[in-house]
Amino acid sequence: MRVREKGDRGVVQSVVLFLGVSVLSGALAAGLAIPFAGLAGFTTQKTNETLKDLPQQFDEVPQKQKSTILAADGSVIATLAEQNRVPVKLSAVAPIMQKAIVAIEDDRFYEHGALDLKGTLRALLQNKSSGGIQQGGSSITQQYVKVSLVEKAKTPDEVAEATADTYQRKVAELRYAIAVEKQYSKNEILEKYLNLANFGDGAWGIQAAAQHYFSVNASQLTLPQAALLAGLVKNPTGYDPTNDMKRAKDRRDVVIKRMLELKVISVAQANSALKTPVIDPAKVRPNKLGCANGPYPFYCEYIVSQLEANPAFGKTKVDRENFLKTAGLTVRTSLDPKIQKAAQHSIDIHSKPTDSAIAAITIVEPGTGLVKAMVQSKPYGGKKNQTSYNYNVEKSYPGGYGGFQNGSTMKAFTIAAAIQKGIPLNYQIVSPSPINLGGKKWTTCDGHVTAEQGWSPQNSTKNVADPTMVEAAQKSTNTYFIQLSEQTGLCAISKIATSLGMVDAQSGEPLGQYPSMTLGVGLVTPLQLSSAYAAFAARGMYCTPWLVTSIKNAAGKSVGSPGANCKQALAPEVADGVNAVLHQVMEQGGTGQHLKFGNSDLAGKTGTIQENKAVWFAGYSSKLAAASVVADASLPYRNLINQTLNGDKMSDASGSGTAGPLWMTALQGALQGTATTRFTAPSDKTMRGNVKDLPFVNGMNPDDAANKLRQAGFQVELAPGTVDSEETAGTVAYTTPRQRDGAPEGSKVTIYISNGSKQNQPGQPTNTAQPPGTKPPGAPTTINPNCPPWNPKYPKCGGRGR
Repeated sequence: MRVREKGDRGVVQSVVLFLGVSVLSGALAAGLAIPFAGLAGFTTQKTNETLKDLPQQFDEVPQKQKSTILAADGSVIATLAEQNRVPVKLSAVAPIMQKAIVAIEDDRFYEHGALDLKGTLRALLQNKSSGGIQQGGSSITQQYVKVSLVEKAKTPDEVAEATADTYQRKVAELRYAIAVEKQYSKNEILEKYLNLANFGDGAWGIQAAAQHYFSVNASQLTLPQAALLAGLVKNPTGYDPTNDMKRAKDRRDVVIKRMLELKVISVAQANSALKTPVIDPAKVRPNKLGCANGPYPFYCEYIVSQLEANPAFGKTKVDRENFLKTAGLTVRTSLDPKIQKAAQHSIDIHSKPTDSAIAAITIVEPGTGLVKAMVQSKPYGGKKNQTSYNYNVEKSYPGGYGGFQNGSTMKAFTIAAAIQKGIPLNYQIVSPSPINLGGKKWTTCDGHVTAEQGWSPQNSTKNVADPTMVEAAQKSTNTYFIQLSEQTGLCAISKIATSLGMVDAQSGEPLGQYPSMTLGVGLVTPLQLSSAYAAFAARGMYCTPWLVTSIKNAAGKSVGSPGANCKQALAPEVADGVNAVLHQVMEQGGTGQHLKFGNSDLAGKTGTIQENKAVWFAGYSSKLAAASVVADASLPYRNLINQTLNGDKMSDASGSGTAGPLWMTALQGALQGTATTRFTAPSDKTMRGNVKDLPFVNGMNPDDAANKLRQAGFQVELAPGTVDSEETAGTVAYTTPRQRDGAPEGSKVTIYISNGSKQNQPGQPTNTAQPPGTKPPGAPTTINPNCPPWNPKYPKCGGRGR
């Protein structure tokens, strides 16, 4: 069979056109029933006018190609497409497939031009004798034009026009077909047709069809497989083997027999093919398009929302949606299947979809912002015990739930503000429970805020009476941190939180500055909290959550793909201090001690909101940071106690006991097999703080002591009541902070009045002795009593221990 190429055909196009119009006009005059409607009243003159109005060149539409979203390891997360299509070169299509489609659709394809006159006349006569439309006379080139016009159509009306069974449309197709035959070789036309044709059941193009029905590439198709696919294009739905196996086999056998008739195959080949089963149902790959059909629907939909917001993909949201489904993009993401599996395992063993409470976990990589995992207890869907809400992300994303109050995980930002101000890690504050703070003022970025009268917060755990910052963090001592936030000011806490991505997940506004801010404020998400804590692990480097790591177009060129977005939000020495404090939370005596695992340094913080409506644990190593939450996500929000988690009613709800195990199992699995890591030890200056000497005022008249402290540059507060002391009743018993520790300039010093109860009692320790349980973090195990390393007067005294 000689293949007539472009140059050979150019000289006969006018003849073909003339003959085509003559045949069609002659058929009209003879009153034949031709395979299209609307023929009456259409003259040769009008035909010629129509042909003159049509363009001389066919502008093909770019093929709509599916876009693929990949995990970090290259595995497929989802396919986005209007049509499941994978274009291939003709050389990548099995020769037997090429022969099959030509045999059944246009066996003289390589012999004729745009119009197969012989085939058209045969169809006309067959239709006339049968009294209906039994055969079509369209060549493969005409069919390619028709499918292309449908692809170009953007509205239902344009689709209807492109598929209308009218004489005008047939004539237009013919003119376009002539243009196509001038522009492309026969093999090029066949390649374009095979890539564009609909093969049924959501498979568009020969490669997608081969993979869908047989789990092979187009280059591997066998005779019976090729015959089935070639038969499908006439009626993709009717001959779909997944719909009707018998009809599909009958049609396939027609193709095989036609190939035998044309001597394309031998009798032996035909007999063997006819005996072959149509398909193996086990090898049919579902055409699962969209995030909902992928393994990680919540993460995927969040990715898609970010892509749809990328201005590089179109001016409007509709334009960007269409681009994503048709441009053949390859989108690689940050999701690590190994880490995702570890997080999912934690969800699976600590919760159930049927629980009344929900659980969610996000894991982030410090120093890059890469979001490695995102899981939750309620699966994706609209059925009972399913949800379309993503509990890990913000409300600005349409599917985002919008967060929960974060409770005492907020104290980490107060710790950072205190260290930034120069407050030492061993800074003590008398922290009774409850404590009356009604009427007190806290400075804000816009002035100040006053606590309501009668506000008396209390602690939920037992602690020493005057804990250090480390001890207060270990026990999550509310009254300590409220007073500490008074000294740092709420503005400093707010600015640090904002710089670490902690904004209200519902509104996007900065978190509110209230007296109770350090106990939890606003609504935040696991994604926000894990990213913020990751900044501590990265020594103050905050990275915006990074999910899309690369985008390549169909040609393999990078497009619209932003990289990591990181900034030094905290000084490294401040972050080192936060790590030292939160590390002790995971050690003996801390609320997170039972969550410690492995040999790497870990740091973390619990969080429980008012009435136990949500509980948190956020923590990290130098490699990964994670935040887990268990909460009521159904209005009206209720106390978690007596709600179900993992199928059982909760008798208690806490950050360490409820959310903590979710965090521990997830992070332990995620870090398995990784190298041991350590936090950078805080410097002596960070541990000591930026303090100045406090004047010695013990035993003085309170008013004189207050004046002396104010003259030294400190604020002064008189504690109510009296305390047991060896000093004379009515005089100063001691101050907080203690004179031996010093205090940051301008900070508040509280004076305690002695009741004289221990005066003249032999064997009583002096006030200059170190209170029990106040060994600062990092102090060596053996301490020279004459050279305490936390004393600001001795900056080179003693070493740092861990």
